[in-house]
Amino acid sequence: MKIYFAGSIRGGREDAAKYKELIDYLKKYGEVLSEHFGSEKLTSYGEAYSDEFIHDRDMNWVLSSNAIIAEVTTPSLGVGYELGRALENNKPMLCLYEQKEGKRLSAMISGSKKIKTVNYKNLDEAKQAIDEFFKNQDLKTKKD
Repeated sequence: MKIYFAGSIRGGREDAAKYKELIDYLKKYGEVLSEHFGSEKLTSYGEAYSDEFIHDRDMNWVLSSNAIIAEVTTPSLGVGYELGRALENNKPMLCLYEQKEGKRLSAMISGSKKIKTVNYKNLDEAKQAIDEFFKNQDLKTKKD
């Protein structure tokens, strides 16, 4: 199974360690195409390339994936764009949002009936949501 993990890159990298932990957890379900999003050193994974290259590469990954898992706590135009394209292409999606006082997830994500959205308080809850997502999807859960 191919999984695309989405998380903020240019919108803010304060959650990179959380992304890495979630990406490592997702590997039990398949290949994470965007594994480098959890890295502190993105330039070594191609972020030094042109914007066009990054767009085309990431869209190819989104469209070739079996599922999209997005950590959407840090707002990101790019992640929103990716989710919209994935939605157009009927990709199963899970959005994880860490609840923070005084903050709310965009209604464009939480209001979509086609996007599974889970609010969580800690990474154990996020991992549990991932397990439930894959359990309830008609997807292969082994690496292929």
